[in-house]
Amino acid sequence: MAVITKWSNVSVSVQSALAVAKTITAITKASQGSVSSTAHGYTNGDYVMLSVQGMYQLNYRVFRVSGVTTDAFLLEGEDTTSYATFVSGSAQKITFGTSLCYPSKFWFESLWDRADAGLFSLKSASDSQAQRAILFGFANGQKFVFNGYVGASLAPTGSAQDLIKTNVTFTALGGPKAYAS
Repeated sequence: MAVITKWSNVSVSVQSALAVAKTITAITKASQGSVSSTAHGYTNGDYVMLSVQGMYQLNYRVFRVSGVTTDAFLLEGEDTTSYATFVSGSAQKITFGTSLCYPSKFWFESLWDRADAGLFSLKSASDSQAQRAILFGFANGQKFVFNGYVGASLAPTGSAQDLIKTNVTFTALGGPKAYAS
């Protein structure tokens, strides 16, 4: 039976920090790609952004870490069997430290709230044209992550007697990744 996901009680978290890059020495071609990285320090459930040469299908993408050992981890749910051959790369742990209070649509029409730290984080990323990792958390536990650019002027919009809103746009780099929980 299919899992139905609705745009209801959706949380949107924004990257607030990106850790120092850890060198990747290898990535396997397997039903779940295994990443070799000496003393990476990641734990199951961490999110990482990859910068990869050779295996271009993974470049600039965000993945959840699983199967952690001291010197390796799996890219949860990512089948790398038919990907190009890995040459070199790095991984950076993502901290999702700010959240939007009132997201309502994917291209985002968000309630305009000058106290919403998540909105100001998006405006800062937009102004500096910086990439950010984005995590959508749905009420049924599903997660959706991607890396990309943010467009957020925080200009108020709306109609008379309506809630004041502002538009936010995300442009993804690489492909997004979905997780069941």
